[in-house]
Amino acid sequence: MRRAPGCCARPDLPESSDEALLRRTIALARRSRQEGSHPFAALIVEAGGAVLAEALNAHRASPLEHAEMNALRIALANQANLGRATLYSSAEPCAMCAGGIYWSGIGRVVYALSEHRLLEITGTHPENPTLSLPCREVFARGQRHIEVLGPLLEDEAAEVHRGFWA
Repeated sequence: MRRAPGCCARPDLPESSDEALLRRTIALARRSRQEGSHPFAALIVEAGGAVLAEALNAHRASPLEHAEMNALRIALANQANLGRATLYSSAEPCAMCAGGIYWSGIGRVVYALSEHRLLEITGTHPENPTLSLPCREVFARGQRHIEVLGPLLEDEAAEVHRGFWA
């Protein structure tokens, strides 16, 4: 279910599995921050609901160690076909990660914080020179369809970044 930015879940309605998994991803992003890394995280979940991979950002090891790329490496090491899997990300996948998602065969992406909102938060911080290229645009250039849902729970995801990029 897509909600407008800033909209909260109604307590009288059950939380969707997408929202629950995004909240789990946001909690992982908080852990990434607590461990001294950038506040990003990703989960990969198969169609049946089993978690295939969870990963944090590891920018200190390499600028290529984004949470999505780390989760993809874990999942691909254990699962040959990710076409029915969903990648959940605390923030919209950047162009590099979108390319990795495309080549991995992932069929669906659900993210919390949009690239646009992330850029508003990070500004010109040298550790996050954000590419203003939505993942939908990257996927649109490919030959296979990837379903994209987001941004969802954007305010909750933004909270993890509060004060980090100052």
